[in-house]
Amino acid sequence: MCVNDLLRDIEDCRSEMVKLAAVTSFTNHRVVETSIKLDRLLNKYYILTSKK
Repeated sequence: MCVNDLLRDIEDCRSEMVKLAAVTSFTNHRVVETSIKLDRLLNKYYILTSKK
């Protein structure tokens, strides 16, 4: 996976999480699932960029 693609996915996921939290709550299951997805994307980014 390309770093630029990953950064785009991270930003998209972050935006989705913020929008969901604004219309539901921070403890809503969809917000939590999106947060977990974002964490995984951020971990991938860290792994990819720390090897350089």
